[in-house]
Amino acid sequence: MKADTIVIGCDNAAVEMKNQIIELLKSKGVNVEDVGVFGSDDDTYYPYVAKKVCEAIIASGYKKDGILICGTGIGMAMTANKFKGIRAAVCHDNFSAERSRLSNDANVLCMGARVIGIELAKKITAEWISLEFADGRSTPKVNAMKEIDAANIC
Repeated sequence: MKADTIVIGCDNAAVEMKNQIIELLKSKGVNVEDVGVFGSDDDTYYPYVAKKVCEAIIASGYKKDGILICGTGIGMAMTANKFKGIRAAVCHDNFSAERSRLSNDANVLCMGARVIGIELAKKITAEWISLEFADGRSTPKVNAMKEIDAANIC
């Protein structure tokens, strides 16, 4: 099931990219919940932003998806994946975005504003929001991830 709302957040390295991604999402009719940061002078650490996004997704009963952007996307993904039921993937190309959704049922897209340009970020985002997980050969693997997730307390 595709989410009707995307919860988005960034650190101060990615405010401009986040704002342009929000414009893209809205132009495609996607509801957006922006949890910050809102200016390049805000030095909130990216783990706290990732936490806000993940908590909003969990509170929705996983009916929302997320986008997290920092300098590399790596720290956001590492933090997001600490939360039960969150499957965050760093995607810096369209193939990764496609596979994160179709093969891995990712519900959080992470990107790095210092790694890719805004136009590529827009293409990746458009690809990612257009796809959803479909049962198939990857279903047992995703179920295995869910089993491991359920067995561990993060």
